[in-house]
Amino acid sequence: MEQSSLPASGPQKAASGGLIHTAKSRRASLVAAIFLMATSAIGPGFITQTATFTSKMGAAFAFGILASILIDFVVQLNIWRIVTLTRMRASDIANAAIPGSGYVLAVLVIIGGLFFNIGNIGGTGLGLNALFGLDVKWGGAISALISIGIFLSKRAGVAVDRFIVGAGIMMIALTVYVAYASNPPLGEALRQTILPDTISFATITTIVGGTVGGYITYSGAHRLLDRDMVGIENLPAVNRAALTGIAATGIMRYVLFLAILGVVASGVVIDVSGKSANPAAQAFQAAAGSVGLRLFGLIFWAAAVTSVIGAAYTSVSFLTVFKQDMSERARNIATVIFIAFSLLCFVLMTTTPAAMLVFVGGLNGLILPIGLSIFIYAGWARSDLMGGYRYPRWLLILGALTCALTWYMAANSVGPIFALLSK
Repeated sequence: MEQSSLPASGPQKAASGGLIHTAKSRRASLVAAIFLMATSAIGPGFITQTATFTSKMGAAFAFGILASILIDFVVQLNIWRIVTLTRMRASDIANAAIPGSGYVLAVLVIIGGLFFNIGNIGGTGLGLNALFGLDVKWGGAISALISIGIFLSKRAGVAVDRFIVGAGIMMIALTVYVAYASNPPLGEALRQTILPDTISFATITTIVGGTVGGYITYSGAHRLLDRDMVGIENLPAVNRAALTGIAATGIMRYVLFLAILGVVASGVVIDVSGKSANPAAQAFQAAAGSVGLRLFGLIFWAAAVTSVIGAAYTSVSFLTVFKQDMSERARNIATVIFIAFSLLCFVLMTTTPAAMLVFVGGLNGLILPIGLSIFIYAGWARSDLMGGYRYPRWLLILGALTCALTWYMAANSVGPIFALLSK
C-alpha cells in the first residue's frame, strides 16, 4: 500500500511488518479523517460562497445548502466505501476500473486542487486582514509558510491531525455564537429549504463543488487509507465516520448560512463586487460589531489554513499514480512545492480573492461528476476489485442518480462559473 505524503503517526510498524492498531489509534485516525473532510468542506470557499449567494438569494439559498448535503451524503459514502474495500487510492481504482481514466482523474484533481489552494491562500490573507488589518498578500504569504512548516515538522502526521481537529472545533463554536447573535428568520429559512422561491443550478453546482468537489471528494478517504483503516473489517467504523463527518459538515453549513441570513434579513447590504470585498467578514461585523469581525478573521483563517493543508495533502496523493515508488521525502517535497507555487500564483493573480474562492467551487463542481461516474461504475461492475464484496444496490442507485444530477448541473453552469474569473 502507498504511504501518505505525511509521516504516519500513532502506531508504529511491528517487527512482522504489520501495523499495530489500538482502539485509541483507530479512533484518532477516524476523528482526523472526519475533521479533514469537514474542515475541507467548510473552508474559505464555502464561507465566501455562502455569504455571496445568501446576499443575492436570501432564504432561497437554503435549498442549495440542502442539495449540497444530500449530494455529499451519496458521494462520500460511495467514495469512502470503495477506497476502504479496494485498499487503493482513487486514481489507482480508476485505472483498474477503466484503464487510463486514473491519469485523467489525477490531472483534473491536481488542477482543481491548485486553483482551490490559490483561493485558500487568499482566504488566509482575508482572515488575517479581518483579524489584524494585515495586507491580504502578506497574510497569505505568512499563512502559506505556516502550512509548509507543519509539513516539515518531524511529526507532521500528529501535527496535522491535532491542528485540524482543534481548528475545526473552534470554527464550530465561533460560528454558532455569531448565528445566535444575528437572529435569523428561522421559519422562512426552513420553508425555503424545501420550497425555494428560486433555484439556480450554477449556484448549487458552485456550492457542491466547494463542499464535496475536486480534492475534497477524496480527502477523508485517502487519510484513512494512509492510516491503514482499510478492509471489510474496518467498514462499519468507516461508514460511521463518513456519516458523522457528513452530519457535522451539514450542521455547520446550515448554521453558517443562518448567521449570514440574519444579517441580510435585517437590511444590511453586503458588498460582493469590490476589489477588497470580503462578504463574510461584512456579515460577521454587522452581526457582532468589531468583536464579530475579529471572530470572523479567526474562523476564516482557521478554515483557510486547514484547507491549504487538506488541498495540498490530497492533491499530492494523486501524484503517485504517475510514479508508484515515490518516497515519503519526495512526497513531502512535492507538497511544499505545491503550496509554494499556489502562493506564487496568488501573489501574481489579478482576480479578487473572494471571486477566486467562488470560482474554485464552481470549477470543482464541474470535475465532481467525472470521478463519481468512474467510482459508481467500479462499484457496479468491478466487485473483483473489492474482493468480491457485494456492493449495496441502493447505494449504487443513489450514486447513479447523483451522477446524472451533477452532470446536468455542470452542463448548465459552465458559462456562469467561468465568468467569475473576470471579476
